[in-house]
Parts: sequence; C-alpha cells; structure tokens
Amino acid sequence: MHTTQQSVDIGPLIVHFTTVHPRNDTRIRLKEVASLAQIWPEQVAIFVQDGKGDEVDVDGYFSIHDTGAPERGRLRRMTIGAWRMYSAVRAARPEIAHFHDPELLPWAVLLRLSGIQVIYDAHEDLPAATLSKPYINRGMRKPLASVIALVEGFFAKLCTRIVVATPSIGQNLSSLKPRLVQNFPLLAELQGGDIARNVPAPQHFAYVGGITRIRAAVEMVQAVGLVADETVRLQMAGTFTANLGEELEQTQGWKRVDLHGWADRAKVATILAECRAGLVLYYPEPNHIRAQPNKLFEYMSASLPVIASDFPLWREIVDGARCGLLVNPKDPRAIADAMQWIIDHPAEATEMGRRGREAIEQRYNWEAESESLIDLYRNLLPAN
Repeated sequence: MHTTQQSVDIGPLIVHFTTVHPRNDTRIRLKEVASLAQIWPEQVAIFVQDGKGDEVDVDGYFSIHDTGAPERGRLRRMTIGAWRMYSAVRAARPEIAHFHDPELLPWAVLLRLSGIQVIYDAHEDLPAATLSKPYINRGMRKPLASVIALVEGFFAKLCTRIVVATPSIGQNLSSLKPRLVQNFPLLAELQGGDIARNVPAPQHFAYVGGITRIRAAVEMVQAVGLVADETVRLQMAGTFTANLGEELEQTQGWKRVDLHGWADRAKVATILAECRAGLVLYYPEPNHIRAQPNKLFEYMSASLPVIASDFPLWREIVDGARCGLLVNPKDPRAIADAMQWIIDHPAEATEMGRRGREAIEQRYNWEAESESLIDLYRNLLPAN
C-alpha cells in the first residue's frame, strides 16, 4: 500500500466517515472504499478522527482526511468529536456520506437534512450485543436492548439507505430494506504464505482477534496445555485487558502461547501460514450465535481448517464446506481433542483447508460481495 502524507483537497463525490474505527479498518478502507475508488477514482475519501494527519493512498486512488485528535471519553467523542466530524463532512458537500458508527446516527440525519445522501453501515447487531455487555446490570439488559433497537430503527429510517454486514443485522432492520454487504475476505489478502508447502507447518494453532473472556481466551490457553505433545503451541494475535492478562498468565498452557499483540494484515498472513488450524471459539452469547466472525472466513481463506463453536449457523457454514471441527467453546478438553485430531490426521486436515479455500473462492469472497455495494452506489449517484 503506497501512501503519502499531504494536505487533501476537500470536495469528494463520496465520503466514508467514522469517529470510532481506525483509518486502516479492513472493512472500510481495504474493502469498501478501495472497491468504490476503482469505479470512481480520486472521488472517494475517508474522514477519520485520529490526529495523524491527511493522507493520499496513491495505489487505491482515494484520500484520507483527518478531522483532528480523538476526544477523550465516549461522551466527548459522541458530542464534541461527532460535531467536528459532522462539520467537516458537511463542509465537503459530498453526494453520498457513508458512516460506520451507530453513535453518529443523529448527526447523519442532520447531513441528510442539508441535502446529502447518507448511508448507515451497520456492522453489529446492537440489541444482541447489549444483552452480552458485562458492565450492564443483567436486569437492565433486555429493556435497554429494546430501547436501543427502537432508537436505531428510528434514526436509520431517516437515512437514505442502510447497509448491513450480516443477515441477522438485516433482520433487525428488515422493514427498511437494507442492502446486505457481507464482510468476506479479499481473495489474495491472506495468501502470503506458500500453502503448497514441501515441509509441513509447525504444530501450531492460530487465534487472531480481540482476546476476551467471552471469546474463550481462557479455554484456548487451557486447551493447548492439555495437548500431550509439548511442541504444540498457540499463536495469539490481538490485545487484552490487564486483568485478563494476569489470569491468562496463571493459566496452565500459557507457557505454550506466543503472544504477537496487534498484527497488521501482512503479519496475520504470516502467522496463519505457519499454523495447522485456526480457532474461533465464541461463547454462546446472543450477539455471537447469529454472527459471522471475520476470522472464520479468514482462516478458510488462508487454507486452514477451523475449530469453531458449535452454533447452528456456524455448523451450516463449516459442515457445508466440510472445512473444520465444531466443539463446545467452554470445554477445554473438547478443544484440545480437536487440536489433537488435526495433528493426528494431517492429510484430512489439509483437505479441510483446501475445501475451506474453495468455498471462499466460490462464495465467501469480497470480490463478489463488493458488487452489491457498487450497485447500490450506481443507483444513488447521478449518471456520469
């Protein structure tokens, strides 16, 4: 990716804006904006709020405009930061303003009132996510989820169009006829390693993503410690809180974990190329059961078999492609047994990985999915 730091001329045809996501966000920058810029070169921009300055992606034919340093604290971000973002986007006067944070919904409606078409990109099932928030009192979760659903639906109705990342999110907003644009992998992105190795990969397993309790962080570490062969290791790429880190360090199996911290896409590709399988073991929380986690498809894209939570939707994907094993995410022994099966059956595991990659090439890829987004824009933009 070739970029330059410079002042950006304001006035693009299309603006994607966010006060929450980083400028290198995979869905926003590498998929949606990059795809649109291929059709409308030098007429697409991302507006962010990170204090890192303006940037031009020369290879991608789009620009990034920095609206200033991020505000400290969620309330300041949702008010002062959002006002700065709204003001910058309104001053740019794009034909379409496409936003990615639900907290920006009221500000997007103001943009709509000023004559700008606005697209709400719903990445998350907000009501279901509310039911899983540990910091919300259990007795308040359902009432609050209902309120959030009503508020989101009210403001979304005032937007020009809605884009949703998964079918389950689309069900929440079905009356608004949302456009489904799923977050599937780029075909070439995670093929950095040579998948046709002459020498088998080390007996390592991968987990890439946020390291949290409800994503079975403790169980994964326990599981690798239960595998008899001490050469088996868990490669973890992601970050976690200090409290969880202290617990993990005391967990049996931690000595067999290689922690990489946050990893860029090239590093992720390298990690996956050196592993036998990928782990995606979310707890059965309301916002997980119907989710389509990126890492599931990314492991498949990297030709890795998956060890995944046994949810109905995930079973449909994994069993449908015959690309992995399904387990109880709260059972370290079941996870360890799945790891051992992968090690003991290398030929079958390789075939699982091959079939997973084949499913990506045939169905679960961004190149095909992007056509839905481009079609939406062609219907909204004036004819050239």
